[in-house]
Amino acid sequence: MTTRTAIALPLLVLGLGWTQTQARQTPARGGYVVEHDADVALDEPGTHNGGGQTVGYSFFAKTPKLSLVFRKRALKPGSGIGYHEQKEDEIYYVLSGRGMMTVDDKSFEVGPGTAVLTRPGSSHGLQQTGAEDLVIMINYLQEAR
Repeated sequence: MTTRTAIALPLLVLGLGWTQTQARQTPARGGYVVEHDADVALDEPGTHNGGGQTVGYSFFAKTPKLSLVFRKRALKPGSGIGYHEQKEDEIYYVLSGRGMMTVDDKSFEVGPGTAVLTRPGSSHGLQQTGAEDLVIMINYLQEAR
């Protein structure tokens, strides 16, 4: 056996052993984050100068490298989200209650099961109507932090 073979053979065996060990290991998983309403609820005035009182739920706001904004907002009677220009695609989804939404100066009623996509450059606002809270989900993308 030559010196070269004597050095190469143990390295080859060591390399094969490392490869087999790596093949048996389970790849790292992505993980998950769980948050609850009670942990993130924050009493706030109507956003964009909408007036009244709301409860905002900013889920996963402290999660690093997340570009999805996932929010719930309960608009108390008489409150609203002020009319404002949209900078990115934004989806509103009504969970419960009733409201009047205005998009580009056109108003329409919204209620449970209504989904509205507002596009960049459009303007919109939302006013709670009726006796019960208007509860909505709001989702859009932002620069990951």
